[in-house]
Parts: sequence; structure tokens; C-alpha cells
Amino acid sequence: MKIVTLYRSNNVVMRCCLCILFFISTIATALAQDPHFSQFFEAPLLRNPSLAGLFAGDIRMQMVYRNQWGSVTTPYQTGSFDFEYKQPIGKANDFITTGLQLLYDRAGTTNFTTTYIFPAVNYHKSLNGEKNRYLSLGFMGGYVQRRIDRSKMTTNSQYGPNGYNPALPDGETFTQAHYNYWDGSFGMSYNSSINGSETDNFFVGLAYHHFNRPLNSFYKNPPVELNPKWVASAGVRFTASEMSYITVQADYSKQGEYTETIAGATYSIKIGDDFEKPLYILHVGGYLRVKDSFIPFLKFEYHPFSIGLSYDANISQLKTVSQGRGGFELSVSYAGFLDRGNSTKNAVVCPRF
Repeated sequence: MKIVTLYRSNNVVMRCCLCILFFISTIATALAQDPHFSQFFEAPLLRNPSLAGLFAGDIRMQMVYRNQWGSVTTPYQTGSFDFEYKQPIGKANDFITTGLQLLYDRAGTTNFTTTYIFPAVNYHKSLNGEKNRYLSLGFMGGYVQRRIDRSKMTTNSQYGPNGYNPALPDGETFTQAHYNYWDGSFGMSYNSSINGSETDNFFVGLAYHHFNRPLNSFYKNPPVELNPKWVASAGVRFTASEMSYITVQADYSKQGEYTETIAGATYSIKIGDDFEKPLYILHVGGYLRVKDSFIPFLKFEYHPFSIGLSYDANISQLKTVSQGRGGFELSVSYAGFLDRGNSTKNAVVCPRF
């Protein structure tokens, strides 16, 4: 959109200029990429639909909330909820996971809001009789709506000889402040135990999002397609001691000209007398979004529930404006086995992420 927004400030002129540059750059970034999380491992379907079901349990629910750039402008707010249900299929060692991904994102002074409703399905094909090596193929797709609050939008057409006049028309040609489209993605992943271990395992995956290239604009002409996005993911978990383990995960994304790399590790300490069924698990780690932010991470697990906290410490060229402050994230999850005859509790050795 041809939108020009001016910020008033009580600071010096340089501060105002920096804020305007910040706003322009963040809008450009928002148009170039999908909403994302620093706790990307707590929203697996957004990474790759073939990661659905890669957990120890029959059922999992995860919620993530992100609040970003509140120190500079109107906060960007993103919320995710996903649900996964895993069960055996057929007479072999194969499994199927069905799921639902909901996503809400609101950005900027015009309340640019996007709502996603994506059902998902993932088929896990066993590659051996020990049930510790699987190849998964997943699909996800559904409905997306985008809208803005036009009353909060200002443009250059509303500036006259005496300055800004909200009574003047904004000069934009689109007739509706919302539009919708259908979107889809698919991906594959491979996961395996390490040396037959029931706890040490790894996975690699590749996903292709927006494969149908939906139209993505308030304007009808010229048509603007949403850029497809590739996401390569990998993770490994290995034992550090009888009462601890380390998890390393990374994602590389490319959408149009925008690329993002995020990677890091978490050290997990089991608390309790039984190391196989600890009472609590404390996870401490850090992640790096290359050229953007360092992300300390803390998670507390009381099975089957867990809660995680992270904060983006901005290290990009915008750190002067943001004063090093980026985004706060909160995650809450539940993962457990169901009391049923065909539970996956003793049927799947890996993965255990």
C-alpha cells in the first residue's frame, strides 16, 4: 500500500527520523516474510507440516504469544495455537497425525491483522522393524483473512497547505479494507534414533509453503502473488549425563529476497529421584537469529505441562532505535498419552523432541 505514516515525538529531530526509517524498514520486512517466532520449536507446523506428531505422546497442544517492537511503535502481536493427534494406522508400524494450526498476527498503527485457520495431516512411514526410523510426509492448508483499520491510515493525499487534514480522502483505490485467500504447504522429514537409543535422536526436514501462490494484496490490479517460502529444519537431542540432555535445533528460511537463519541449543536438567520419569525438567538455552537478535530461553516442564519464556535482544542495525529491545514470547504446551488400546506410548521409539 502507498501509505505514509508520520510519528510525533518530543525527542530531537534525529530521533524522529530514526523512527520513520525504522517504521519503513519493518513494514518492508513484514511484507516480505510470514509471521515467525523465536521459539520456533514450539510452533512446529509453521516450520514444516511433516513435523506434526514428532513428540512423545498421543496428543499435544501448544500456544505461543509474541509481543514485539513495543519500545518503538505500536506493538506487533502474534499468537499461535496448534493441536496434534497421533495414532497407528494399518497393521504395520506406520502412524498418522492430524492437526490444526491457528495463527493471529496484528502489526502497525493500521492494525494490519492476519488470521489463519489451517488443518493439517502427516503420514509417518516406518523404515524398519525396530520403529526407530521414520519418513514423514505432511500437508497443511486452509483459509486466510487479512484486514486493516482504514480509519487509522494516513497518506500523502491527506496533507494540504496547512498540513495533515483527516477530512481529505486518502486517495487509495481499493474498495474493501479486507481480503481473503486459500493457502497451502507441504513438507517431508526424516527422523531416526542414534545408535538405537530410546532417548537420543535427530530429524531433518524440508517444507514448501504457499505452493499455490495466492494473491496477496488489497488492490485487484496489478495482481500480487504471495512469495513461496522454503524452510529447511534440523534438530538433534543427545544425552549429556544420566540426569541431563542437550537439544540443538535450527531453521533456514527463504521467501522471495528475504532469508532468515535461526539456531541454538538448550540444556535440560532432570529434577527428581527417577531419571526415567523425573518430577520436573528445567530447560535453559539460547538462540541466535543471524544479524537480528540473540534470544535467551528458559522453560519449565512439569509433565505433561510446560511453560517457556524468551526475549529477543536486538543486535541488528535497528538497535539504536529499539535500544536493544525486541520481542517477548510466552509458550504453554501440553503433551501426553491417552488411556486407549492403540496408544503410541510403547509403539514409537523416536523421536523424543
